[in-house]
Amino acid sequence: MSEAQIGLLTATPLIVLFAGALRAMGVLSTVATVSAVAFSVAIAVLLFTTQ
Repeated sequence: MSEAQIGLLTATPLIVLFAGALRAMGVLSTVATVSAVAFSVAIAVLLFTTQ
């Protein structure tokens, strides 16, 4: 596993947690939270498989 893949495995959950925290504080709407999580996971999967 490369350093880039380890970084993706570290950063993606943090992005998801941060989006959830922003949703809990009322900063993000549900649609924005779902979009942020979906896009970050999709990007991570794409980059992880191409590394």
